[in-house]
Order: sequence, then C-alpha cells, then structure tokens
Amino acid sequence: MDINIKQQHTNITSLKEAAIHLTSEIQPHGILLVLQEPDLQILQVSQNTFSTFGISPEDIVQQELEDLLDPYQIQKIKFWLSEENLDFINPTKIWIKKQGDEYTIFDATFYRNSEGFLILELEPTASQENIPFLSFYHLAKSSINRLEKSKSLRDFSQIIVQEIRKITGFDRVMLYKFSDDGHGSVIAEEKIATLESYLGLHYPESDIPQPARQLFLENSIRVIPDTNVQLSAELFPKINPVSGKPIDLTNSILRSPAPCHLEYLHNMGVAASLTISLIKDHKLWGLIACHHQSPKYVSYELRKACEFLGRIIFSEISGKEETEDYDYQISLKQVQSLLVEYMSQKENFIDGLVKNQINLLNLTNAEGAAIYFAGKYTLIGNTPQEEELNFLGEWLRNNVKDEVFSTNSLPSIYPDAISFKNVASGLLAIPISGKNYILWFRPEMIQTVNWGGNPHQAFSVDQSEGNVRLCPRKSFELWKEIVQLTSLPWQNVEIKAALELRKSIINIVLRQADELAQLAEDLQRSNAELKKFAYVASHDLQEPLNQVGNYVQLLEMRYESELDADGKEFIGYVVEGVSLMQNLIDDVLAYSKVDTLGIAFQVTEVETALNRTLKNLRQRIGETGAIITHDPLPTVMADETQLIQLFLNLIGNAIKFRSSQLPKIHISAKRLEDEWLFSVQDNGIGLDPQFSDRIFIIFQRLHTRDEYPGTGMGLAICKKIIECHRGRIWVESQLGQGTTFYFTIPVRGCDHEHRNDRNTQNYLFSGGQ
Repeated sequence: MDINIKQQHTNITSLKEAAIHLTSEIQPHGILLVLQEPDLQILQVSQNTFSTFGISPEDIVQQELEDLLDPYQIQKIKFWLSEENLDFINPTKIWIKKQGDEYTIFDATFYRNSEGFLILELEPTASQENIPFLSFYHLAKSSINRLEKSKSLRDFSQIIVQEIRKITGFDRVMLYKFSDDGHGSVIAEEKIATLESYLGLHYPESDIPQPARQLFLENSIRVIPDTNVQLSAELFPKINPVSGKPIDLTNSILRSPAPCHLEYLHNMGVAASLTISLIKDHKLWGLIACHHQSPKYVSYELRKACEFLGRIIFSEISGKEETEDYDYQISLKQVQSLLVEYMSQKENFIDGLVKNQINLLNLTNAEGAAIYFAGKYTLIGNTPQEEELNFLGEWLRNNVKDEVFSTNSLPSIYPDAISFKNVASGLLAIPISGKNYILWFRPEMIQTVNWGGNPHQAFSVDQSEGNVRLCPRKSFELWKEIVQLTSLPWQNVEIKAALELRKSIINIVLRQADELAQLAEDLQRSNAELKKFAYVASHDLQEPLNQVGNYVQLLEMRYESELDADGKEFIGYVVEGVSLMQNLIDDVLAYSKVDTLGIAFQVTEVETALNRTLKNLRQRIGETGAIITHDPLPTVMADETQLIQLFLNLIGNAIKFRSSQLPKIHISAKRLEDEWLFSVQDNGIGLDPQFSDRIFIIFQRLHTRDEYPGTGMGLAICKKIIECHRGRIWVESQLGQGTTFYFTIPVRGCDHEHRNDRNTQNYLFSGGQ
C-alpha cells in the first residue's frame, strides 16, 4: 500500500513538472515549420498544411523553403536571417500560392530554438496592413499621461488593464502579481459588468506551476484563440530527424497548451486567452491575463502592441515600486546612521543600539529585539523569555548558515515558537559572529485571505482510465481562509538595512578590539610593575617586622620582673600586631602570585586536588568533626596548585563559619554547555544576601577578628583564581541557612592567547568580555 501511495505521489510530481515545451503539437489555426540552415531545408511541419494551402505534410518535408515561396521572398528572408537580431524581420508578411493564382497571406515569425534549429510560424493575416505607428504612438502617450497623474501602485496597475482591454476588446483583463511564497493575487481588473469580479482574490502556486512560469519567462506573450478546439495539429514527423528527439518549442507562439491548462480555462468559462508576461530583474513579477467568453483571434501586430504597451507601463510600475522602496530605504539609512553614531559614542556598542529614542526597533519596524553578545541578552520591546531565546539561538546556530535569516511564520518551521507567537511569529536574525546574534521580532497578525477557490483542493487526480492525470479544480468561488501564526512580512529594504548594520557593528567591534588590545598591553605592563612592587615591598617589610617582634619578645624576657600588668599587656598588643601584619603580608604575597602568566594549564583531576586539600585540613576536620562529601568530580584544564588553594579557602571558610550543628560540607559538579559548574555547600551560619558581592573584595570582612580570625583575603584570592581560569564565582546564602559557593571552569580551559593582545579580537568574537 505504501509503495502504491509513493508511486502515485511520484506520478503526480512528474505530471506537475512535465516538460510541456517538448510537446509535438501546435494550435491548428497556424502552421509551424522546423528548418535547418543554411539551405532552409524543411525537417518537420505541422500536419494541417493540406487544409491551409493544399499540400500534404509528406510532400513538404525534406524540401527547401524556396520550394514554397517565390525567389523574391526567399532572397529577402535569407538577407534578414543573416542579421544577428531576428526581431528585425518579425513579423513579416509571407504569401504562399495555394491553387492557381490564389495566394494565402500569413504573418510570419522566425526564431532559433535552444538546439539551433530555425523555426518558422505562420498565422493567417487578419489584415494586410500593420498598425500605423502614429496611432500606436498616440495610444502609448495617452496611457503614459494617465500614469503620470496617478500616485499609487494600484492606480498604475488599473491603468494597464483598462488600456489593454480598450485596444483588445477582451471581456476581462487582469493584472496578476506573484508573491514571495509563490502564490499570486489579482491586484487590478477591468471587465464587462456581467462577469463575477476576481479583484483581490489569491490563487495557489499550483495554478501556475514552475514549468509554466519558466515558459512565461522565456516567451513573454502567449495566445490561445480558441480553447474549445478538440484537435491539435501534430508535427510530422513527430521526432526531429536530426536530433532524434522532440523539438524544443519554448518560444513558440503556436505551441499547444497543456490539457490541464485548457481544462482550467474551461472551468473558468474562458474560450480565448491572451497572456503577457511582466518581467523584472530577470524574474517573473506578474502577468496580464486577458480572458474572453467566446473564441477570439488577436492579430500578431495587436499582440505585440499590447506587449510593448505592457512593458512601457510596467516599467513605470517598476519605477513606482522602486521609488516607494527608495523613500523607505532613505528613512532606514537615516536610522542606521544614527545607530552607528550612537554606537561609536558608547563604550559598549549595545548601549548605542538600545538606549536612545531612535533604537534598534526603528531599523526594521519591529516590536521587539534581542542582542546576544558576550554570553548575555540585552532585550528591548516585546520579546520571548530568555530561556526561550536560548533554545531559539541554538536552533539558529544548527540550522542557519547565511548572513541573514528571515521568516514571517517562525512557528511553521520552529514549532516551539507557537508558545510565544504573540510576540515572535516573525523573526529577522543576523549573526554578528560565532554565537552572537541580533534578533528582531514581529507579533502574530491574524489575517483573512480571500482565495479564488479552496487552495487546499487546487487539483485532483484522475486514474479512471489507468493513467494518472491531473485535473484542475472546478470551483473558483470566494473561499476565505483565516491565516494564523504569521506576522507582517519583512521587506527587502529592511533585510538589507539589517545586513548593513551587521557590517557597521563588526567594524566597531574590531576597532574596540584594537583599543582593548592596547589597553591590555598597558595593563599587563602595569600589573607586572605592581606585582614586582608588591613582592619587593612585602619582602622588605618582613625584615623590620621580624626585628620588631624579636626585640619586643627579648624586651619581655629581660625585663619581665620589672614590668607591671599594663606593660605586659602593651607588649602583648605589639606581638599580636606584628603577627597580624605578617599574616597580612603573607596573604598579599599569595594574592599577587595568583596569575596564569607563566603557568601552563594541564589536564587536572579535580578529585585529586580535593583529596590533597582535605589532607592539608585534616587537623581542623578532626577537631570540628566536619563531614565532607562530594559527587564524582570531572577532569578539567586547570592549574592544580591553584585549585588546591581555592578548595582550601572555601572548605576552610565552611569549617570556620560553622553553626552549632556538626559541620556538613558537600562538593558537586555539573556539566553545562561549554563549562563545568562546581558548588561547595555547607550548613553554617550563612550571610545576609546584601553582602554577596562585598565578601570577594580584598580585606573585606563581615565579622570582627575577635569573633573569627583572618585577614579578609581568602575569598578575594578565590575570585582571582577563578577569573584567571576564565570562570565565574558567586555565593547564595541566607542568615542561619548555610552557604553555597558556586564557581565555573570552561571545558576547554583558559586560552592564554585570548588573554594577550595578539588575539584580543578573537576573544571578543568568541563571546568574551
């Protein structure tokens, strides 16, 4: 069963994409000849030659064109064919002798197909005179004068259909415009009063499938004078004798329409049609479709006049479109210039995009925007939640590789977006670099679309005679559809403005990277001098402090009997002060030595570092009865000595600031996207959350030394160790409820070069700060 369904689907697809330009049949009102140059030998001919000028196709094939025409015509045709441009001779009048002195006059058109064969098409001449040039000139001038008085694109389009119907007399003339998603809509219509209006109706893409659109692009005018003709004129022979395959009739005027298209026209009540292609930038912009309820032949001259008039007026439409786009583009350029100026004036370019009256939203007419840079979001307007943005960003990184991505129906391709359709049914995204994005959002805009018939039943499949045949729908009545989960579409000028902004941002970030590189070099030099000063000063302070301590203790020993209680107390203060000063100096030295310069991070087992820490703390653990547990711990790129120092301070603090309960300390680790998250949790006295940042500042204490001894340097050292590893550290705590310290270490470790000026730009683009 599945195989049959799959086969049926394959058959339908092949029918929809059939090579309709390779048909071997033409409409019977004209004659087609396939010629081989230079002798103009007739290789193929339509089989209606006998009824037209009394010669059977068998008698014509393999002859030369000069056997049908008199020498004067042949000489003139061969001269014209020697010219590069065949439009120079199209159309030309040709007369062919029928019987006796009776001649039939034809409008003849020549063209060379993709295979290099010369094709001659003959249509009976409606009149022996061409349309006078001055008449056509006045017609075109009158139309253009009307155009100059109109202002909107709709008015322009309406003038086209009115002028085309005036000169052709068709019952209905429509201007049909294609949209970006492939479907089309009637934007202008002129008709007789008795016909139902199609103005404003939309039609599905399948009404004019891709092969047909390609033919409209290749051949800009198409006429079917009688859709009710039962028999077509087949070529003889059916297969071209030189190429051995059907002839390519892409540019043929007479080529027979596809049966499905004829049935489509019948269902619309159309007996004759004329279609003129409107082409812009080598793409099919739309069609002028002329319909008549009875057979109607349009002469070649009139068809070409319509085509030319359509092109002239359409050029005005294109200009009007571009003018409207240009005006909007100029306004967006002004917004872009302001944003670039704001970004250049701010230390952080993001502030320039969001903290002014003219901001990121004005650039694309969006209602919300998000900037993801350096690992955090900056939001403006109505946007999804940050958690939703994280998942959306991951989807973009996995599925979008272009410089820009836009959709007006995000939920249709990213189902999770249904939950935030009210703010982000439309998405425009540009990657700045790496994982960094700017996202614009538009809310859902529920619309009612008027279709000419049910678009979900655009065709049916007939297999009644054993063959798969596509059948067009029979109903073109108004069918309303409520379209949800879509936003207003993003205009091309808005997308281009977003791309231009991307270039400006990258240039500004690069410039700031250069400035940061210079700053990093200055800081590195300054830090080196400060570390040298701290080291020298600390060592120089040690000697006089030791002397003070030694002489005070010597003084106490020699004159102990002569000192009263106050003297002994004062000497105790001095000894205590010297001891405290020595501890402070030791901690300053330890703080100044924490750095990644000169340290090669290596693969380090965190559990091994923890075990060595616990050995160093075994006396304090034994004295307090502390219970220390841990989860399985990972292997990271780090400096083991600094990790031990980190755990010594964190676990030591957990023991020091214990409550009346038995100290319980637990160490855990969790893998995030690109970093490890560690925690050290205790059941101690806790701290007020308002001091969560203060405790990491050098020499900052929350308790007196009488309550808890120490210099206030331990957590500052921890912070510096984690920062050197390119991680983060913070605390979560409440008074009386214990404390949990969190810190992260990147999975790939700290890249030394990212910390040096040589690759500061790379670091910025990888999301660093």
